[in-house]
Amino acid sequence: MFRRPILVVILLLVGLLVAGLLAVGAFPPGVKQQPVERVLPNDRFGPR
Repeated sequence: MFRRPILVVILLLVGLLVAGLLAVGAFPPGVKQQPVERVLPNDRFGPR
């Protein structure tokens, strides 16, 4: 039926990639809120 099956496979993979990007764009994952933790400098181990 098809003379070049590799082209069909490539077209299917590209189609799946586009469908996946559209699905993620239409239904984006939720963002988890986390508090910002600030790193304080540790002066105890610094040079004197």
